[in-house]
Amino acid sequence: MTLYILALLIGVIAGLRAMTAPAAMAWAASLGRLSLAGFPLAWLGGPIPVGLFTVLALLELFADQHPKTPSRKVPQQFAARVLSGAFSGAALMMPSGHWLRGAAIGAVGAVIGTLGGAEARARLAKAFGKDQPAAFVEDAVAVLGAALIVILAP
Repeated sequence: MTLYILALLIGVIAGLRAMTAPAAMAWAASLGRLSLAGFPLAWLGGPIPVGLFTVLALLELFADQHPKTPSRKVPQQFAARVLSGAFSGAALMMPSGHWLRGAAIGAVGAVIGTLGGAEARARLAKAFGKDQPAAFVEDAVAVLGAALIVILAP
C-alpha cells in the first residue's frame, strides 16, 4: 500500500514541477534507494540522466519565477506533467513488477498536483498580495516532497 501512495505522491510532485519528479527518481536510482538493475529503466540511475534531470529541474524552478511562463493548465504543460507523473510512478513501481499501475497512479497524481497546485498557489498569491512568495512556497513543497519520497522509496 505504501508504494501506491508514494506513486501517487510522486505524481503530485510532477503536477507541481514536471522535472522535479523524474529528477527525484533518477537520484533515488543513483543512490540505491530504487533498485532498477535489470529493468528497462536501469539507465535512470546513471550519471548522465541524474545530471540532466537535475539541471532540467533547476531550470524549471528558475523559469517558474518568470511572469511570462505559461499556465500549467495549458494543454502542453498539462500533458508534460501527466507524462512526467506517469514516467516517475512507473519507475518507482518497476521493481515490484507493477510499473503499469505505477504509471496510471502517477498520472492521476499529476492531475491532482497540477490542478490542486494551481488552486493552492492562487490562494497563497492572494494571501501574500503577489505571486512570487507563493511560487517559492510551491517550489519548496515540490523539492522537499520529492526528497522525502526518495528517502522513503523501498
